[in-house]
Amino acid sequence: MKVLHTQDAPEPIGSYSQGIEIDGFFFLSGQIGLHPEGGELESSLSQQARQAMKNISAVLESVGCSFSNVVKSIIYLKNIADFAEFNKIYSEYFKENPPARTTVEVSALPRNALIEIDIIAHK
Repeated sequence: MKVLHTQDAPEPIGSYSQGIEIDGFFFLSGQIGLHPEGGELESSLSQQARQAMKNISAVLESVGCSFSNVVKSIIYLKNIADFAEFNKIYSEYFKENPPARTTVEVSALPRNALIEIDIIAHK
């Protein structure tokens, strides 16, 4: 097992790693729309979603992967009414062969974020 870490994604805000690699699988911890420098949270859903995807991309790139390696994603939305708006953004990152995905509404997220995304990738 290998712990993943890159300075191009925010430091964990709790007791967890940015991700773990085991047997060619990469389990990335959930990302919210925090900036790596300063830890500021974006304000709108679209800004938070794009920043979370940038953070995910940074962790994937640190191990030689990209969004094409993603096999599963779980999306946590504070408001399921934001599904369509998020889906448009998400589809920009997964234009062909999108991964399996689950999207759920949750009552609250860390730092009062509007969205959190976690990813499983394989190389």
